[in-house]
Amino acid sequence: MKTVLTVYLNEVRFFAYHGLFEEEQKTGNEFEVNLAVSYDPGSELIDELGETINYASLFSILKEEMQKPRELLETFVMEVTDLLHKKFPSVKKIDISLSKLNPPIAKFTGEVGVKYSKDF
Repeated sequence: MKTVLTVYLNEVRFFAYHGLFEEEQKTGNEFEVNLAVSYDPGSELIDELGETINYASLFSILKEEMQKPRELLETFVMEVTDLLHKKFPSVKKIDISLSKLNPPIAKFTGEVGVKYSKDF
């Protein structure tokens, strides 16, 4: 039987400068990331950190990538997905969403964002 283990980070908040419009690139915005990384653990029991994907490492990568402005949220999620797979080749699936909490849309309430899922 095939096994899958998922390590995830939910509702992680960052301030960053992603956006298509010049004003967004100057003033920045609040963003929220949800990330789920699924992989085959390769053993019946994981009892050492080196046998898993460390969620602190995932956070560190997200934090670093959030500081690299992109015009489109789609670009961010796709690039981060590929980067994570290169860093952790045992990954079989990544689900990521990125929400812009204060989009530059007049009289808009709510949030906007993108979700991306990729199987390897």
